[in-house]
Amino acid sequence: MYQRRRLRKRQNNLLKMGDFLPKVLKKRKILLDILDQHILDVWRRAVGPQILAQTAPYKFKNNTLFVHVSTPGWMQQLRFMKQDIMDKVNTESGKNNIHNIYFSIGDIPPSSGQPTDHQTTDLGHHLLKERDKRLIRANLSQIGDEGLKAILKRVMTKETIKRRLSD
Repeated sequence: MYQRRRLRKRQNNLLKMGDFLPKVLKKRKILLDILDQHILDVWRRAVGPQILAQTAPYKFKNNTLFVHVSTPGWMQQLRFMKQDIMDKVNTESGKNNIHNIYFSIGDIPPSSGQPTDHQTTDLGHHLLKERDKRLIRANLSQIGDEGLKAILKRVMTKETIKRRLSD
């Protein structure tokens, strides 16, 4: 009984890792070159599908975005367009936090030019019948966590579309 009370009290004080991990790493002077998902999404929207297929951002550090490019020809072209791309990325993000872009030749993952799950779900959402949309909304209405709700909505939408297309 005593252990159960202690366990409940400890669970009430739990924090999300994302809330405290960056502070702890910064305090211990552990700097990680992490590329934020937000920056990837902004890059996708700003450059368009043609450039996206030839590039892959891989690091963001000291207000500089580091981008791998598939070929030297593309790298040369992107250097000419550098200021325009920075302006578009900063406009898309709503912040002026990218002051430089550094291009280098590197491997481009095959999926970088492919539409994201979110884009696929948005396109597929139109394939759903109104009944399916209502059913998905009803099943998700009890979930409080918005992030989890968005993930489950994408999964349910994709599965419903897949089922419809296979029939």
